[in-house]
Amino acid sequence: MRNYPLRPLSTGAAALLLAGCSMIPQYERPAAPVADAWPSAAAAVAQPGAQVLAADLPWQDFVQDARLRSVIAMALAHNRDLRMAWLNIEQARAQYQIRRADSTPTVNLAASAARQPASDGSGGISSTYSVGLALASWEIDFFGRIASLQEAALAQYLATQEARNAVQTSLVAAVASSWLNLQTNDALLLLTQRTLATREDSLRLTRLRFDQGVSSALDLRQAQSLAASARATLAQQQRLRSLDINALTLLAGAPLPEALLPTGDAAAPALASVPAGLPSDLLSRRPDVLQAEQQLRAANANIGAARAAFFPRIALTASAGTASSSLSGLFKGGAWGWTLAPQALLPIFDAGRNQAGLESATVGRELAIAQYEKSIQLAFREAADALAGRATLDRQLQATQEQADAEADRFRLADLRYRNGIANYLDVLDAQRALFATQQAVAQIRLARQQNEVALYKALGGGWRAPAQAELVGALAGS
Repeated sequence: MRNYPLRPLSTGAAALLLAGCSMIPQYERPAAPVADAWPSAAAAVAQPGAQVLAADLPWQDFVQDARLRSVIAMALAHNRDLRMAWLNIEQARAQYQIRRADSTPTVNLAASAARQPASDGSGGISSTYSVGLALASWEIDFFGRIASLQEAALAQYLATQEARNAVQTSLVAAVASSWLNLQTNDALLLLTQRTLATREDSLRLTRLRFDQGVSSALDLRQAQSLAASARATLAQQQRLRSLDINALTLLAGAPLPEALLPTGDAAAPALASVPAGLPSDLLSRRPDVLQAEQQLRAANANIGAARAAFFPRIALTASAGTASSSLSGLFKGGAWGWTLAPQALLPIFDAGRNQAGLESATVGRELAIAQYEKSIQLAFREAADALAGRATLDRQLQATQEQADAEADRFRLADLRYRNGIANYLDVLDAQRALFATQQAVAQIRLARQQNEVALYKALGGGWRAPAQAELVGALAGS
C-alpha cells in the first residue's frame, strides 16, 4: 500500500461536487377530466355549502348505531386486508430507506491475506497482509440519478399510505353495508314469519270450510300453495341471514358477539347525513385519487433517473489502513497508508439501453396520467350515482310505504268479506300476495337508501383519518 499525504478537499469544492442537479421534469397536476359541478339531478342534494365535508366526518360520527360502531372497530383492529395494507407501507418504507442509503458512502472493515510465488525468481513465497477501512464504490450523485430514484421511492411510499386509507374507507363501507344487509334480512325474516302465521291461519279456516262443504277443493289447494310458498321463503331468509353473518365475520376478522348483531328493526336510523361538497374536493380528499397522484409523481421522478443515465457516473473508491508482508508487521510504524480512486464512466455504446429506459419511463408517466384521470372519473361517477340515489330513494320509499299501507287495508277487507261469505277466496289470495311483496319491497328500498348513504360516504373519501403528508415525510426522515 502506497502512502500519500492527506490533503482534505476544500469546503467549496466538496459542496459543488455533491450538490448535483435534477433531471426530473417539473410536475404539473393534470386537469380534472370531469365537470366542475355535479349533474343537475344530484346537485340539489349535494349540499355544496356544508361546513364539514364527508372526508372530514369521522366514521364514528357517521355511524349512529353503537353496535355497528363496535363491529367497525373490530374490523379495523383485525381485518386481514387492512393488516396487509399496513405491511405494504412498512415494505415501501424499507425500500425508501434503501434508496436513501444509496446517497451515503458505505464503509466496511476489510482484511485480506495473499500468498504467491516471489517475483524475484528465487522460488520463494511472498506474503501480503492488510487490514483497514474500505469505502465501497460510492456514486457521487452529480446529475441527480440517485436523488430521482429516492424521490420516486418516497412517492411510492406515500402511495402505499393512501392505498391503506382507501382500504380503510372500503372496509368501513363494506362493514356498514353488510351490517345493514343483515339488519334488513332480519326484518324480512320476521315479516316472513308473520306472513306464514297468517297464511297457516287462513289455511286452517279454509280446511274447516272445506270439511263443512262451504269451500271448494280449489280454495284449499290455493291456501296450501300459499302457505308452502311462505315456508320456502322463510327457509331462504334463514339461509341468507347465515350468509350475512359469515360475510360480516370475515370483514370483522373475528367472531361476532351476539349482542353486536342487528335486530329486525330496519327502520331504525343508523347513519348520519353526508354532505357532498364539490367535485373538486375529490382531488384532495379521496384516497385512491391521492394514491394515483403519488404514483404519477413516482413515474415523473423515474424520468429524471432515466435522463441522468445519459450523463457520466462519478464513483469514488477509497481505503485507509495498514499493510505488511508479515502479520507481525501490520501495526508497526510506516505500514499505514491510504488510497483514493475516483472513476468517471460516460456511456458511449449501450445498444440503446439508456434510450429505451427513457422511453419506458416516459410511457410509464403517460400510463400514470391515464390512471390518475380514470380514478377521478370513477370517483365522480360513484359520487354522482350516490347523489342521484339520495334524490330519488326517499320518494320511492314513501310511495312504496303508502302502497303497503293500502295493500294491508285491502287484505283486511278481503279477508273480512271472505269470512262473511261475501267474496271468494281468490280475492284473499291476491291481497295476501300483493301485501307480502309490497312489504318486502319497503324493506329492500329502505336498505337501498341506507346503503346508498354508505356508498356516498365512501365515494367522497370518508372513513379514514391519517396524519398530514408533511408529518409522514418527517417521520420517515427520522426513522
